[in-house]
Amino acid sequence: MELFNDHKKLFGAATIMFLGLTMVVAIMPAIHNQNNNKPLPGTVEPGEDVIKGKAVFIASGCVACHTQQVRNIDMDKVWGSRPGIAADYANITRTDFWRNTATLMGTERTGPDLANIGNRQPSKDWHLVHLYNPRIVVKESIMPAYPWLFMVKKEPSKNDVVVNVPASYVAGKEGKVVAKKEALYLTAYLQYLRQAELPDGKKAPEFLYKQAENQQANKSSNAAAANGQALFTANCQACHQANGEGLPGAFPPLKGSDIVIGDKLQLYVDIIMNGYDAKQEYGVMPPVGSNMGFTEHEVAAIINYERSSWGNEGKEITPEEVKRIMEAIQLKISK
Repeated sequence: MELFNDHKKLFGAATIMFLGLTMVVAIMPAIHNQNNNKPLPGTVEPGEDVIKGKAVFIASGCVACHTQQVRNIDMDKVWGSRPGIAADYANITRTDFWRNTATLMGTERTGPDLANIGNRQPSKDWHLVHLYNPRIVVKESIMPAYPWLFMVKKEPSKNDVVVNVPASYVAGKEGKVVAKKEALYLTAYLQYLRQAELPDGKKAPEFLYKQAENQQANKSSNAAAANGQALFTANCQACHQANGEGLPGAFPPLKGSDIVIGDKLQLYVDIIMNGYDAKQEYGVMPPVGSNMGFTEHEVAAIINYERSSWGNEGKEITPEEVKRIMEAIQLKISK
């Protein structure tokens, strides 16, 4: 055939075939998928600060250690309320014309998964302290510190965001630690990462390979105490610390706290569920209980653990007491 004897025609035909197949197999399906997907109804569009924060996340190499995908296996329950679905990534677009980097699902989980970090840890103060030096809030952390995202000023201006870093971590420097704009962008991006709720009537995918629960153990008071400790470790310890002493200037102590061991149970439950702006010297506590969907059993377990730890001697409460308070708080909010 003449086609095989003329290299121009041969390579021309091969090029046309390649471009045609690429259009049919890759480009057209991609365009179809792009035009036929939408994020979940509760998803918030990323703002300018979030987009800039994503760029800082990429530039800092965070994707090397952190994933953003909750797999449908039981061990991933700690990272999200449900397994991830395609719609979770539907509103993430290209970085620019030349760069895709749409999703940062990652492949290594050297550090915790971040798909739902905005719900698990929504505190701006915590993220800034953690970025400055992770060992301040998690002593066992192997994450590198990012001090270049901050500066030390002797006299911060009113527009500066001051980070409450313990003095021992800024030894040799006089002044206050102030977050640079890159640190604020990165924090905004981390706070943005959260799983949206599925529409009413939609059933969430189930986690596979569920571990068998020991029903008899769950009935014992010892198991209840262990459950409270596990909940505290997962949701409260990063700020209030394992010893309950918090961090001076950043997070208040629970050891010896009047709220913890006192009789203001409604205030106590309200703080866990809806957050609290304690004092000027402390950061604002986010609504951890509401973000994580705590039930009365989980709130009671946390309170009883905190009331019986670090030398605290508070009255034990029941889930029924907490439930009545939660209902009263919800009624007050709805009004």
